[in-house]
Amino acid sequence: MAKPVRAALGDVWITCVVCRGDLFRDREVKLNSTGMELFNFAWANESATGLICWNCGYVHLFANKDIELYKVKKGDG
Repeated sequence: MAKPVRAALGDVWITCVVCRGDLFRDREVKLNSTGMELFNFAWANESATGLICWNCGYVHLFANKDIELYKVKKGDG
């Protein structure tokens, strides 16, 4: 089972644009392009950090590599 994380870009904490929640599940998401898929170069596509809202499930994508993820300590969620 995935553990919740909080996320920030610099000193700005990220909240869900739908429900304003601040807990997320994270995963890497490939940003596939048709041309790269056509020539079997999908492995070379750029990736993004996907943050899935723990509360409502809305998926946020961040191509910015400066995003920081922070594990939520037990009892802090």
